[in-house]
Amino acid sequence: MAAVALAVFVYFYALDGLHIPRNGDENVYAYITHLTALSGDWLPLQSNLDHMRNTKPPLLFWQGIVSTGWATEWDRWHLRYPSVLYTLLTAWLVFLLGRKLGGECSVGAIAALAFLAFFSTYRFGRPYLVNPAETFWLFLPFFTLLYWRERAFDSRFAVPLLLGIFTGIGLLYKSFALLAPVGLALTWWYLYQRRYRLRPFLLHDVSKLLIVGVVALGLFALWFALDPDPQAVWQEFVLGENAGKFDPHGGSYWAKLLWGSSSVWVLLLGYPLNAGLLAFPVAALFVIAWQRRYRMNDDERMLWMWMLVLFVIFAIPSQRSARYLLDAMPGVALLLALNWQRIPRAAFIASLLACVAALGLFGWLAYNLAAQTVGLYDSAFWVVLGISLLLAGLALFEARWTRRLSLVAALLTLLVLAMFLRPFDGAAGRYDAAAQQATQHKDVWVPCDFRASWEDYRFLLPAARIHGYHAQPPVPLDELKASYALFAVQLPLQEQPCAECEVLASRLEIRGRHNTEEIKAMLGGDVMQHLFVREWLLQAPPAALTEKTEVPKEGCR
Repeated sequence: MAAVALAVFVYFYALDGLHIPRNGDENVYAYITHLTALSGDWLPLQSNLDHMRNTKPPLLFWQGIVSTGWATEWDRWHLRYPSVLYTLLTAWLVFLLGRKLGGECSVGAIAALAFLAFFSTYRFGRPYLVNPAETFWLFLPFFTLLYWRERAFDSRFAVPLLLGIFTGIGLLYKSFALLAPVGLALTWWYLYQRRYRLRPFLLHDVSKLLIVGVVALGLFALWFALDPDPQAVWQEFVLGENAGKFDPHGGSYWAKLLWGSSSVWVLLLGYPLNAGLLAFPVAALFVIAWQRRYRMNDDERMLWMWMLVLFVIFAIPSQRSARYLLDAMPGVALLLALNWQRIPRAAFIASLLACVAALGLFGWLAYNLAAQTVGLYDSAFWVVLGISLLLAGLALFEARWTRRLSLVAALLTLLVLAMFLRPFDGAAGRYDAAAQQATQHKDVWVPCDFRASWEDYRFLLPAARIHGYHAQPPVPLDELKASYALFAVQLPLQEQPCAECEVLASRLEIRGRHNTEEIKAMLGGDVMQHLFVREWLLQAPPAALTEKTEVPKEGCR
């Protein structure tokens, strides 16, 4: 129970922060949600981003509208807490199924904790993204069939109808294209349940699968029926967002399939990479599965089928990412728990060493930052860091504790990461009330490196009119002060801004995107110089501003 309480605390801790591990799409979704809420209508979705309005079906945006009370409680907490609830509900399903398949509560607990300890779950299961809801709703059909097995497979209408509803809601969060892997996996499961006898499958099961498909697509089609501009949905979402994923963007499809950052080999590593600190036990799981391929029970085989189908389907588009395999991670956690005692201790040792390395890095970075900013980290951070290292050390040197504490060590490492990032959301990482007052109802230009990344500044300077300028490559300070009356600029920690500029405020910031040269420098040991910056909010001297005949073009749109 203590480990479960720790996991729940880890997922809610610092949920309102601007620096939690996340994906850049969160700002895009938040921006569309905000504008749609302000319009007062559920549809059509609102956005003035370039080619970025109907980027996802409406259910995520409606979720955000409801959770923020039509943007009357506009903060990250209200946007994100439904994501955490979805993630915890998925973990609960994993626990129930693990207990059912393993015959013991401990198996279910290991499965649920493993799912929550995966870094992909932590990164994509907390922010305002489609992944938490998508994973829950698309895991639910497979949970239903495995949990109620014979009764579920034999049901002619009720269960297929439920499966169609579950799948349809998942499609309304992400895309109609997800019916392909779900439909193929369900077909394989029904065929396997018939032991690949084609005649009974055609006579009794095809109609069930048709019900699932028709109901799911019918629910998704409600978007076209309810949206005042269905043609825009077709152009922007169906053709742009979905068909566009098959575009190799200038290169050969086959070359991109076999080489590069979007190759099939990168996707092949997706499951261990998604596991994060538990990558080594998950990699060992694949070896064990191959060794036991003739001795697996039906439950394990069916979970591997779902994982294989997702991999094959998402290997087809030219855009391939481990993120596309997230829907199978509950199944990975279940397989991990069912094979927990078969996984060699060496895999857990490697996982614990990774935890120790990460904890050591966070401690070293915090020590160096604290040396430059007094009081940045309180005693709680160092106590939790010390306890985490002690437990990881105990698990490393005491064989009987290795498996028991591996998941706890991974969860504590995630907590230490959150505590390390927390000061960037505190007084040191925010603009004070005076800066907010000085920028009220004024145009402020801020650096951005991803579409709609300037949306974060609406929480830092809530009454300002925020505009973005491209921060990569870095814009010279002289050019900034000649272009914008009020602007923010990020400089190395020890560097001072222009002497003639009026400093309104400054804050500590951590950079999330780096170019190749900066990454090489960081690998060479120059971490502090490139990972952390001080952002200055400046007012340019009137003499520096040049005459403009047109409004400056905004970046990251």
